[in-house]
Amino acid sequence: MSASCEIPSFKLFETELTYSFLDIQPTSKGHALVIPKEHGAKLHNLSDESLKDLLPVAKKIVKLLNLTNDGPDGQGYNILQNNGRIAHQEVDHVHFHVIPKLDDKSGLGVGWPAQPTDFEATGNLHKELLARIESEKL
Repeated sequence: MSASCEIPSFKLFETELTYSFLDIQPTSKGHALVIPKEHGAKLHNLSDESLKDLLPVAKKIVKLLNLTNDGPDGQGYNILQNNGRIAHQEVDHVHFHVIPKLDDKSGLGVGWPAQPTDFEATGNLHKELLARIESEKL
């Protein structure tokens, strides 16, 4: 550990706006983090400039870890980014996880509690959102 008492990191890539390193509490071999140098607690707090720089770095890590097998079988990976405590964010600084899925036991396990579609409610929500897009110029 350095004299400044920083947490050790194992840097992978660094750009003017982004820093990436191996996770020191990995869920699988090669688990890495990609973080913006700009502080933002949640994704919507970051500038578009910072956001545009993050995913290309994540892509480089995927290639570095040889996770580019495009066949249906073989290794995969998850890109994970959480916002807010209720969404399992533990660090108040935006960060993306690149998590190799090397087998059934390692990496991220995801459950997806999908609900049946209520087309009327979904249609109403769609109309509301389109109105907000127009009125707020999002």
